[in-house]
Amino acid sequence: MADTKREIERKYEGPPAGGDAPLPDLTSVPGVSGVIDKGVAELDATYYDTADQRLATASLTLRRRTGGDDAGWHLKLPVSEGVRDEIRAPLSDTVPEDLTALVRSRIREAELVPVVRLLSARDIRHLVDASGTLLAEVSVDRVRAERLSGGAGSAEWTEIEVELADDGDPAFLDKVEKKLRKAGIKRSASASKLAKALDDTAPRKPEKAGKPEKAGKVADVSKATTKAAKPEPVDSTPRTAGDHILTYVRAQRDAIVELDPAVRRDVPDSVHRMRVATRRLRSTFRSYGKILDRTVTDPIGVELKWLAAELGVERDQEVLTEHLTTALDDLPSDLVTGPVQARLSTWSGARRSGSRQHLIAVLDGKRYLDLLTTLDTLVAGPPLCEAASKKPEKVIAKAVRKDFEKVADLVGEALELPPGSERDLAMHDARKKAKRTRYAAEAATPALADPAADLVKSMKSLQTLLGDHQDSVMVRGALRELATEAHAAGENAFTYGVLYGRAEQRAAAVEAELPGEWEAIEDKGAV
Repeated sequence: MADTKREIERKYEGPPAGGDAPLPDLTSVPGVSGVIDKGVAELDATYYDTADQRLATASLTLRRRTGGDDAGWHLKLPVSEGVRDEIRAPLSDTVPEDLTALVRSRIREAELVPVVRLLSARDIRHLVDASGTLLAEVSVDRVRAERLSGGAGSAEWTEIEVELADDGDPAFLDKVEKKLRKAGIKRSASASKLAKALDDTAPRKPEKAGKPEKAGKVADVSKATTKAAKPEPVDSTPRTAGDHILTYVRAQRDAIVELDPAVRRDVPDSVHRMRVATRRLRSTFRSYGKILDRTVTDPIGVELKWLAAELGVERDQEVLTEHLTTALDDLPSDLVTGPVQARLSTWSGARRSGSRQHLIAVLDGKRYLDLLTTLDTLVAGPPLCEAASKKPEKVIAKAVRKDFEKVADLVGEALELPPGSERDLAMHDARKKAKRTRYAAEAATPALADPAADLVKSMKSLQTLLGDHQDSVMVRGALRELATEAHAAGENAFTYGVLYGRAEQRAAAVEAELPGEWEAIEDKGAV
């Protein structure tokens, strides 16, 4: 079973391999009372990747390491600069399936093979405070890299690594760095040992006729990755309507791929964020059909709708459980009769367990992986229409206004209906359209600036209000189910009725608030 460790560290350049790597007196770092020599550990790590280095391109590392106190398989996922989540699994001869699954959105059907072997002599020191508590581990690593595929080069270097202790204050690393910099020690130019090893052992570029290769020049490893695995370069200053929309499309495609490991690990809010990315993509295809050819994007939209629905099984259960738990906690104790909390926990756990298993099967399935590859293909060769080459102000604004008009029609229809199931459905339809208009305005904001940003806020406010109403509808349905189960078990169903009544009151309050909210939005108008 794999476990996770948050790793916060910084790497610094050491002297050339074979030279001395003196460290300054680190006892003078504020907060440090002692430096404990922990000896030298001999580490032997083999790094795995696809033949075209898809993991390295995404700043992911997967290794099998022996030696030291954490021998085993390690998968490192980037969180932010200098921060990574390290997923660990016990030693085995082959890559653990748990870790392979976490990189599946990157590798798809490609095989993981050994690419680099690193042999390191790690001289370890612990920085401790007055009570002996570990603050950070400082190591001087003498490294030898051997290329195992894609070449046969080797390289040697020395580096210094400072890793913060678990639950330590990241500001402490600034204090250590200040001391190192005064001693002339600077940050490493490479993000990781693997990145440096790949660079230093890569085959040299062939010499051009009449222009000899510069000494030390090596091939750019990032160019070895196929289009299906490598995010396309994004124009930082988009000019045409197509440029703006493709920038947004790329961002959502990247979000889906990057969130895949978090969803598999059940990281809080990851399912919701991935679902939002799929909806943003689908909405963009529909809103900007004058820019991206819908004969190409509509079939992709069908697959995105499917994926959003599969993610929704998990997400909807999360939301329902949260609302029911909060509502129950808010009830006075004298209104709670019977084992309501226990039944709610059992009901939620059973449904969530089933949905988790189903969701993981979806992410491992061919349909999902084919969708990711299709999105890569679309980004690499977008199906642009004639309007894509035009200036964004007119083309994009027109699309956003069209979506806004549809929201207006749906809200008007909902307001004309009497309270009941038909109004509930109409308000839900208006909510979905408000969400689509919000996403269209998000994509338009870099081009249209404040007017689009203001519309995003308006649609978010409307979406939240209508979402509260839909949540009430879903909560009431769940309460009916729970009450039926409780009654069948001979339990008192009084509390479920009280909660149902409160949910009805919340829905009525939203319906009363909607006319005023919509009037204020209409006064502002679209872009």
